Amino acid sequence: MRIRPARAEEATALTELVLRSKAHWGYDAEFLEACRAELTIRPDEIDDRRIVVAEDAQPGVLGVASLEGTAPQGRVGLCFVEPSAIGRGVGRALYSHVMRAAREFGFTWITIDSDPNAEPFYRRMGARPVGRTPSGSIAGRELPVLEVVFVPRRDSWAHAWTEGRRPVHLGNVA
Repeated sequence: MRIRPARAEEATALTELVLRSKAHWGYDAEFLEACRAELTIRPDEIDDRRIVVAEDAQPGVLGVASLEGTAPQGRVGLCFVEPSAIGRGVGRALYSHVMRAAREFGFTWITIDSDPNAEPFYRRMGARPVGRTPSGSIAGRELPVLEVVFVPRRDSWAHAWTEGRRPVHLGNVA
């Protein structure tokens, strides 16, 4: 499995993957249709939302995730796995990739508005619950909010020199 940036021409297929993944939890067609607008991935937002996909040679795209926002605060906007690939480590790989990218881009605080069924996954991955927020799609429904806070590394001259931002090394100069 490899993780790569999503491509604009994949937006429709990725939206359908997201909806299939959501349906895995037993939501009916009416519920999914109510969520469609919020879960739709548009071609023009792939780069801004930092959307990535996990893929395998067979059967192709296995999952999708995103890291959204501007450092130091961001959010996991998407983390969905093809139902046939659930339980195979795809979600873990996507989540880990997004968290590594968050650190690399200088994020210190990440929030996740989680589906209630996905909350145990995020908790196993180290996110901690901090509250609830109204659903953007279903009136009266609340979603768990989780967070990940990165403790800055203060163990090197690079941290002091860059104030915690990622250093760029050119020979022996950063």
